[in-house]
Amino acid sequence: MRARVWSWAALAVGIIYFALPLIGTVEFSLRKRRGEYSFDAYRWVFEDPRFRETFSYSVVMALFTIAVGILIVVPTAYWVRMRYPRLRPLVEFITLLPLVIPPIVIVFGYIRLFNTSSVLPLTGTATGTNVLLMMGYATLSLPYMYRAVDTGLRAIDVRTLTEAAQSLGAGWGTILGRVILPNVLVAVLSGAFLTFAIVIGEFVMAALLNRPAFGPYLQLIGANRAYEPAALAVIAFAITWFCMGLIQLATHLSPHSRARRS
Repeated sequence: MRARVWSWAALAVGIIYFALPLIGTVEFSLRKRRGEYSFDAYRWVFEDPRFRETFSYSVVMALFTIAVGILIVVPTAYWVRMRYPRLRPLVEFITLLPLVIPPIVIVFGYIRLFNTSSVLPLTGTATGTNVLLMMGYATLSLPYMYRAVDTGLRAIDVRTLTEAAQSLGAGWGTILGRVILPNVLVAVLSGAFLTFAIVIGEFVMAALLNRPAFGPYLQLIGANRAYEPAALAVIAFAITWFCMGLIQLATHLSPHSRARRS
């Protein structure tokens, strides 16, 4: 009984810790009109064409980054667990490097390596710079995506599923796409959500590469206005939670999830 009380108390403290700043931000964002609450700050944000341009750009970049992350991480985590378990400490160390190396160091390295005077001048065109930025986002999200997928692989019997699929004549592409991926779909979606949140709020790489992303726009508005940054923060928070809800709904309605519940 005492353990249950302490558990509920810890949960209540956590909710208060996260809810109070959000409530304060919402309340402040409604005070643009003197003496009364209004949605003027939100109206200004939605009418600003830069908001639509930067947010849509970051959403597209997030989707491409998630796709690239899945294509890189799922086969890598699968092969490490299936064929090369001794390499797991090395792979985990490599995936932790983006947490140790500051983003500003990574992006300066990219600019130095892929500038217009290099063999592969990605910064010479807008498309190439977008590809470079996406690679940077994939690097920043690598620790979270890899650990999410690795946790999902630990929860299933990878070797038995692989041998069963091979006995039915399935190739490696079929095994990864139709056997392994559906079984770790929840873990992949968790990593995708974290990647989406990282891309939406990232500032350093997008600013130094001069791309019209949402992070630099949020910083620009915060430096020049008072109430609109709070409204932007609330909007970004709501959209992020909406996307998380869609991920959970997709997971709940997936055929593999229904089969497991039945």
